[in-house]
Amino acid sequence: MRPTLATIHIDALRHNFDVARHLAGPASVMAMLKANAYGHDLLTCASALIEADGFGVVELEAALDLRHAGWKKKILLLEGFYEPDEIRVFQDYNLTPTIHNVEQIDMLRAFETKRRFDIFLKINSGMNRLGFDIDAVPRVVERLRSMHCIGRISFMTHFACADGELGVEFQTKRLTRLAIKPDAWSMANSAALIAHNHVRGDVVRPGIMLYGASPLEGRSARSLGLEPVMTLQSRIIAVQSLQQGETVGYGATYTCPSPMRVGVVACGYGDGYPRHAGSGAPVGVGDRIARTIGRISMDKLAIDITDFPEAGVGTCVELWGKTVPVDSVATHAGTSGYELVSAVTPRVPRIASEAGQRALRRPLIDVDCH
Repeated sequence: MRPTLATIHIDALRHNFDVARHLAGPASVMAMLKANAYGHDLLTCASALIEADGFGVVELEAALDLRHAGWKKKILLLEGFYEPDEIRVFQDYNLTPTIHNVEQIDMLRAFETKRRFDIFLKINSGMNRLGFDIDAVPRVVERLRSMHCIGRISFMTHFACADGELGVEFQTKRLTRLAIKPDAWSMANSAALIAHNHVRGDVVRPGIMLYGASPLEGRSARSLGLEPVMTLQSRIIAVQSLQQGETVGYGATYTCPSPMRVGVVACGYGDGYPRHAGSGAPVGVGDRIARTIGRISMDKLAIDITDFPEAGVGTCVELWGKTVPVDSVATHAGTSGYELVSAVTPRVPRIASEAGQRALRRPLIDVDCH
């Protein structure tokens, strides 16, 4: 078995949820579990987050997995349904759709049911991806209210720049034009919950902060009181002693400036480590930082262990985790922690930490359904 492994620290996940819960105040907390819980394993994280008021996913299959595992609280599908045939599944499994276009309303109107759907109506306040224009919302709500299958209508919007200098004001000002009130408002993602807490609304939607990466530009997760949930690690499987002038890896992109010891680590872009990281990305060897050299290949990467005489075949290497924050790797690679953790591939086993395994003995089916 290849030694690359992702350890999921349940205690850290619960700590980060407590941070989100504190920031949410009286608002409900809907934990985001899309993309396999940002790469951390859907059911493991759901079992750890039983105190959440609901879960948000994109994939219908994920929602069904949660229902089959025993989760009975609200499950919000963030893009709603795509085809008329899916509405029956939403009804049978009591799933909450996001409605963001007229076509979805037409599908609902044509669907014959005596059951009422609670919905989240997506409003485009400036992100310009999904949602209804603000001025169209009263007409849309009037149409929805006329449909016997519609129950509670909550409004949802998404902030484009809550993580940066522009902030949320240019969108919240537009929302003041709304002349109609919803049953509830959902506004704050992780960045808004931390940096713009006054616009959190009635239902908050923390995502990346739950998994211990920073949602804010220029702020570390540690400075925000967040703990890393995933440790991605592997081992050195070979050591090369190279002379000055020799090169490393595909394309010979790295040339040794002096005699070097190079450790070959069993992890590459086939495991989800970013190929574009190249040379200089931080990795943890013991409690110290080493650096990658040369191109990242599908199954392997190389690190400079010249100053690590204790390192050799079998030495554990942390790609990111408690020693190397995932945001540090992301910064070097020119991407985000969101992408890195979500991109860890299925061939990498996810296991709960030993303490986490003890904490997860309570099955998900025991969730209080009030």
